[in-house]
Amino acid sequence: MLEDKTGKEFSILIDSLSTNLTSFFRENQHFEFLQDTFLPSLLERKAKNRDFKIRAWSAGCSSGEEPYSIAITLLDSVEGQGRWDIKLLATDISTSMLEVAKMGVYDKQRVNPVSPLQRQKYLIHSKENNQSVFEAGKKLKDIIVFRYLNLMQEWPINPSSGVDFIFCRNVMIYFDKQTQENLVNRYWNLLAPGGVLFTGHSESLTGIRHKYKYIQPTIYAKL
Repeated sequence: MLEDKTGKEFSILIDSLSTNLTSFFRENQHFEFLQDTFLPSLLERKAKNRDFKIRAWSAGCSSGEEPYSIAITLLDSVEGQGRWDIKLLATDISTSMLEVAKMGVYDKQRVNPVSPLQRQKYLIHSKENNQSVFEAGKKLKDIIVFRYLNLMQEWPINPSSGVDFIFCRNVMIYFDKQTQENLVNRYWNLLAPGGVLFTGHSESLTGIRHKYKYIQPTIYAKL
């Protein structure tokens, strides 16, 4: 496996060790906070500064439901407010999950958490083997960049640009405390002032040295 330069064998090993469990709008309190609290404040502040860029990262995007949920929330939030430059980086260590995410095709049961109006606006409905399927539409795919990434290696992001928020949920459970500490502090360096880190429901930063301000369970801000 160590001699495999393509990384395919390593990706297969990772798939066997991780659950890849995800869904649209999973841990919905994060999306409620994003939509109701964080984004209105962020958009107001950026508009005052004539800065119409929004940058976000879904680190550990699995089969794509998380970044598409983030993209839906972002597009809903900026609707009717002029043209915003929005980019969401979605990364994962599993090449097989990334392929599923890039295709963005899900059965009816998978998209149940997406409201009928959001499905109409952002998903394309079709039939496949007499079954209803929904594909992420152009509006969503245009703002998401899917990339393979091992979080322990170099990141394809310029730290000086600043990321507005990061979702890293149910990823750190696979790391020891020291690795978790290193990771959340790398995120701190990458976040713009006022930026927010979202972690998984079982991923408290208790016992980890960091500079974040606790906002509410699994939500931390760089203030």
